[in-house]
Amino acid sequence: MSPQPCVVSVLIKALNEERHIARAIESALAAVARVGGEVVLADSLSTDRTVQVAATYPITITQLSHADQRSCGVGPQLGYQQAQGQFLYILDADMKLHPDFLPQALAYLRAHPEVAGVAGQVVEHNQTSLEFQARIERGGGHWQPGPVDRLDMGGLYRRDAIEQVGYFSDRNLHSYEELDLALRLRAKGWRLQRLDIPAIEHWGHDLPAFTLLRRRWRSAYINGIGEITRAAWRSPHWPLLRQDLRELKLYAACLAWALCGLIAASALALSRQGIAALSVLALTLAAPWLAQCWRKRHWAKANYATVSLWLHVGGLLRGLLQGRKDPRSRIPNSVLQRAGVPR
Repeated sequence: MSPQPCVVSVLIKALNEERHIARAIESALAAVARVGGEVVLADSLSTDRTVQVAATYPITITQLSHADQRSCGVGPQLGYQQAQGQFLYILDADMKLHPDFLPQALAYLRAHPEVAGVAGQVVEHNQTSLEFQARIERGGGHWQPGPVDRLDMGGLYRRDAIEQVGYFSDRNLHSYEELDLALRLRAKGWRLQRLDIPAIEHWGHDLPAFTLLRRRWRSAYINGIGEITRAAWRSPHWPLLRQDLRELKLYAACLAWALCGLIAASALALSRQGIAALSVLALTLAAPWLAQCWRKRHWAKANYATVSLWLHVGGLLRGLLQGRKDPRSRIPNSVLQRAGVPR
């Protein structure tokens, strides 16, 4: 008897997700049981019991070899290195996959060969954070059902489309990895679609907003906008990046504003006009905050938006200066467990 084909590989990326990993794995196993497939955990060297919990399930577990290579882009590519499926679904460890999504998503992809990937609707359980509220205020067109420019928060992709663009996820990116994949696919003529059906439940960060920003600065997550800009420069998808990444223009303008203010203040200081130099610096820093106060009409939201803005400006600069590894090169890893053979 020939082995049953692996239709879908659900790739779960994780780092210290001991609280959530069992729920994510159980939902993924239930989902692939309906369509045929496997579950692959890509672990970025967790220091808690994430791997020990995961090892009690019949899944493949692959683990990053070097902690200094951690990034959001590493996880999906690490899982892709082990995946056997004709289709690939990326799932964060703090998510739960809806049992009915994969059959409906597969049916849609098979009926629409021009579509590289599909996602569904997201049920967000942490709706009190300032980050979530800001996302709602921005509208999020790519969260609405229909053709979209990216598949944030997970999606199901064709393997042959991924092979056409060379790699699943850019290991150099600390964020924006799903947008990067979408840009590369669309530059090759593929389309993306968000279906009006439930796909996942998400338990996002419950940290205080400013604590989360501090963590993202330290982890280099906030460098992603600079890293994706550097990756796309002079590539076929560069025009799409400029069109779709609206915040890039904002952060670039703020970076230019800050540099102009610093140059003007330095010139005044050298001319022994200290008060004028301090005034220019104060205006440089205060102008974005005043703009956010006018726009948000809310003190706390304006403070958060302004701090976030300046950190992202710094992240843009750091990301642009960050070195790159070949995203097609194999990521060093250890396979701790093969599917069907729990420890």
